[in-house]
Amino acid sequence: MLKDKKILLCVTGSIAAYKAVILLRLLIKNGAEVKVIMTKAASDFVSPLTFSTLSKNKILSELFNDDTWTNHVILGRWADVILIAPASCNTLAKMSNGICDNLLLATYLSATCPVLIAPAMDEDMWHHPATKRNIEILKAAGNQLLPVNDGELASGLQGEGRMAEPEEIISYLENFFSSKLSLKGVRALVTAGPTYEAIDPVRYIGNRSTGTMGIALAEELAARGADVYLVVGPSDVNIPCNIKTKKITTAREMYEASLKYISNTDIIIMAAAVSDYTPEKISKEKIKKESDQLSLTLTKTKDILSTAGKLKTEHQTLVGFALETTNERDNALQKLTKKNADLIVLNSLNDEGAGFGKGTNKIIIFDKKGNEYKFDKKPKKEVAKDIINTIIHYRNV
Repeated sequence: MLKDKKILLCVTGSIAAYKAVILLRLLIKNGAEVKVIMTKAASDFVSPLTFSTLSKNKILSELFNDDTWTNHVILGRWADVILIAPASCNTLAKMSNGICDNLLLATYLSATCPVLIAPAMDEDMWHHPATKRNIEILKAAGNQLLPVNDGELASGLQGEGRMAEPEEIISYLENFFSSKLSLKGVRALVTAGPTYEAIDPVRYIGNRSTGTMGIALAEELAARGADVYLVVGPSDVNIPCNIKTKKITTAREMYEASLKYISNTDIIIMAAAVSDYTPEKISKEKIKKESDQLSLTLTKTKDILSTAGKLKTEHQTLVGFALETTNERDNALQKLTKKNADLIVLNSLNDEGAGFGKGTNKIIIFDKKGNEYKFDKKPKKEVAKDIINTIIHYRNV
């Protein structure tokens, strides 16, 4: 599984750097092509010559060397994955705050490939609130953090903070590359963001959706090899260039754009917060504030999820979202049945950290087979992984 994979191994200042030597040897043994970046502190623990000999590549450590500069942008694009092992407490803090004072950090900040992080530190440092905050920031940015082990630490104490063993990291990498291709050949349609329904040339009816959740789902599908088509309403969230995207404004435009692809897709995820109503008439001129009251007549927009439920075939998987404030479970289950969806993702505005405009979400997924899957509050990129994993499980059972 690791044969011919390009791995950029980044080693930071930690006693666990000796494990990186074993890890490098295993990577090479499994057929990977490895380049190594070492921080200055890492070379205090292990000689660069060791890594250079095993990798058969020059060790990279300085942004500037002999009046030249190391191309950190090219390094981040060369790699299939960046693996930071060990990742010290200091490096995690710098990464989470966007500090760029060495080659490793410059490469991380300009990388376009996935980043896997294997932390290593003493237990008190691992459990410190600042470290926990940094970890959450890094997860929210889409990085994958390997779990630390519980055992004897460099301080002589017993506890959490030991870097994962080299064999465990190899296994994690194999699973990572395997899951990355798990949706190869699968076509997916995702809707995301709000819709804006014009009242006049200036004003509109809308909602507080940012599109973050739907775009994270599109990213996760693409990362696993799916061919993704994203229909997205007004949103400031950055969309990767490898995702085919149709930008729309109104519910009608989203309906028409989605309808073109529903019949030619395998997974349909309706994550957009589509306006339920739109003004019956749109004023061509800005409405002046001439009276104390303004009345608008609204008409229902076309129901995209319901239409998809009527059109879907046996091989297609349809996923809807239910954002509720009351009777959350009952309303979600009714929507699951009424819309003929396969899965419904419920999030409640009554849950702290859930809903629009937040970097986190807390969800429950129901499927039409009667299964229920509960998840804790997580960054939305992590929530996207949970949703895609549940969809894959549903399709494979």
